[in-house]
Amino acid sequence: MPIVEVQHLTKRYGGRPVVDGVSFTVEEGEVLGLLGHNGAGKTTTVECVAGLRAPDAGTVRVLGVDPAARRDVARRAVGVQLQESTLPDRLRVGEALRLFASFHPAPVDVAALLEALGLAEHRAQAYGDLSGGLKQRLSFALALVGAPRVAVLDELTTGLDPRARREVWQQVRAVVRTRGVAVLLVTHSMEEAERLCDRAAVLARGRVVALDTPAGLVERVAGEQSVRFTPSAALDPAVLRALPEVTDVTTDAPDGLVQVHGRGELVHAVVSVLAREGVVARGLRIERTTLDDAYLALTGSWWTAEQGVTEHEGVHREEVRR
Repeated sequence: MPIVEVQHLTKRYGGRPVVDGVSFTVEEGEVLGLLGHNGAGKTTTVECVAGLRAPDAGTVRVLGVDPAARRDVARRAVGVQLQESTLPDRLRVGEALRLFASFHPAPVDVAALLEALGLAEHRAQAYGDLSGGLKQRLSFALALVGAPRVAVLDELTTGLDPRARREVWQQVRAVVRTRGVAVLLVTHSMEEAERLCDRAAVLARGRVVALDTPAGLVERVAGEQSVRFTPSAALDPAVLRALPEVTDVTTDAPDGLVQVHGRGELVHAVVSVLAREGVVARGLRIERTTLDDAYLALTGSWWTAEQGVTEHEGVHREEVRR
């Protein structure tokens, strides 16, 4: 049985559905990403999973029970890291963890958690003196201190520099591996989704428009790829055009740059031909469909209910007004 099971979840505000028939499951030790624009229904969905809101229709089950009806179960089973949270500036890291641990009947060992998340040397540091990365790491630790079976992580690394972001990703992967926690990750970062998620649900206007692995989402919309290089020796473009994977070949006469367009196993096919011809590809550059491309293709243009204007591809309210 999945640890989290959501079936046809619907939630309305002011008569308008912000979550409209969403369904998914999360298994033990799995990271499921929720991807979508602002207002797509991601946060409302995870709030229903955490028992903070009750659905208007559909069902949510965590460990087989309704978290809104059994909030005692939800509090024990679900740890939540909010997009924005704060603690008293003078509260120390170790004190915060011990305080939160006291709210749970069987918390994890605080000292071990501090060590596992790289916070041991900061245990006596005041919250107000922590860097943004350390505050996010502490927020993650507070979500885990109750030994939850499910962790809800909402915009886990927003605002962090690249080094801090990668450190937090490493900690998430370590926790999933060692503790088998089921993770619901709300994120706008496609790189974060690719690094952490086993599967990802793409939401648009309250509905799941696609649910697959990150690679599977890319494969759904994969278009042409291109390979650019400068050959080390003369190369007849005809040998590349003869490949079934190739749709077009162009050359730039001044510097000899070759650009090959195609589909499927294009890179492998091109590299094999170059090896056969004894040609080295200098400055090789590969361009292919990314998760960003897949996300944009799957969500398409979306419209604000209030004004009926698209905000996709850089068209903003102010521009439409003018």
